[in-house]
This record gives sequence, C-alpha cells and structure tokens, in this order.
Amino acid sequence: MISVTDLPLVNAILNGVSSVFLICGYVKIKNGNKDAHKKLMLAALISSALFLTSYLIYHFNVGSVPYPYYDWSRKLYFAILIPHVILAVVMTPMIIIGVTFAFKSKFQKHKKLMRWTFPIWVYVSVTGVIIYLMLYIL
Repeated sequence: MISVTDLPLVNAILNGVSSVFLICGYVKIKNGNKDAHKKLMLAALISSALFLTSYLIYHFNVGSVPYPYYDWSRKLYFAILIPHVILAVVMTPMIIIGVTFAFKSKFQKHKKLMRWTFPIWVYVSVTGVIIYLMLYIL
C-alpha cells in the first residue's frame, strides 16, 4: 500500500516518464508519424495529470517541505525551483488549450501554441525530477 510519504518518489517517476513521452512524441511528429505522436502526447498528458493529482494530495497532507541545507546548493535549489513553479502554473492552461486545438483538428493553432508550450512542459518535468533529488535524496 502506498502511503503519503511515498508520493514524492511517485511524483518524480511520473515527471520522468512525462519527460520521456514528451521527447519521444516530439521526435515522432518531426518524423511525420502523427499516430505515434498522438499516443505519446496523450501518455504525457495522462502521466502529467497523475503527477498533478499526486502532488496535490501530498502537499494537502504534508504542507510545504523546506529545503534543509544552508550551503551552496540552496541558491541552486531556488534558482531551479522558482522558475519551475512559475512555469508549471503558466503551462497548465497552455497544455489544455493546445490539446483542445489538436482534438478539434485545429492543427495550425495547436502547432503555434505548442511551439512555446512543449519546451516549458519538458523543463518543468525534468526540473521536477531534479527538485525531488535535491530535496529528498541528496
């Protein structure tokens, strides 16, 4: 049985999985494989939604987790964390709108928006793993 204390690891795994799906989906669309792109991006969307659900459950139960170190790594941690949080908030509606465009077959609008959304989504997913490592492992 998973407990609340297991959720940071689950979150990191979901972020890592999302990153892989996103990058593979990007490669597939660049190679013209629309069907594989759609499947991979849906997988990225689902893994990101699962992450967000797990993240909210964890922080609802545990609250904020302060960074425990007061050395050189503290500045690095916040240099990663602050843009991560801001971009996570910004990207959520961008993803919803971009996916909506794709489902409505408005592919030019989808492509135009996702040109900005994709790198933000990858950044947030990858830095989510880094934040986990810095906060819970190192």
